[in-house]
Amino acid sequence: MSEVSADYREKVAFLYHFSQFVEWPTSAFSSPTAPLVVGVFGNNPFGDELVREVRGQCINGHPLVVHQMSSPPGLQNCHILFLNPSEKKRLPQILGAVRGGPVLTVSETDHFLEAGGMINFVHADGRVRFEINEAAAQQAGLKISSQLLALATRTEAGY
Repeated sequence: MSEVSADYREKVAFLYHFSQFVEWPTSAFSSPTAPLVVGVFGNNPFGDELVREVRGQCINGHPLVVHQMSSPPGLQNCHILFLNPSEKKRLPQILGAVRGGPVLTVSETDHFLEAGGMINFVHADGRVRFEINEAAAQQAGLKISSQLLALATRTEAGY
């Protein structure tokens, strides 16, 4: 098992915290105890860290689980979807596969918000930070808490 960089350990913590500060419509879950699925599409930069971070955690009665995703069919089954920058060429296809569904899309890819993504990791002042496209989240039926919006380095109301 390779060591995960401090950068990615911090991003793992952010992904977990995003689950606490985003509200999904009840229709996003098949039952009140259905899992909240965190999907990773493309190369997994988190190693086992993400699985360890969410193991045993529940958000509003939904246990958190992590799935490695390899193709656009099935992405609608995720609640949070991290898109590795290695998949940048397929970004329109991937975002198109989840458009309209209650899937919080997260990446660390240039122009991710402009492409319709919702949260993009950036570096600012030597730290991992994030930007938010609130309009894209709203179109997907997601409500991002004002606390999370206040932490973003940039919040876009729409593109």
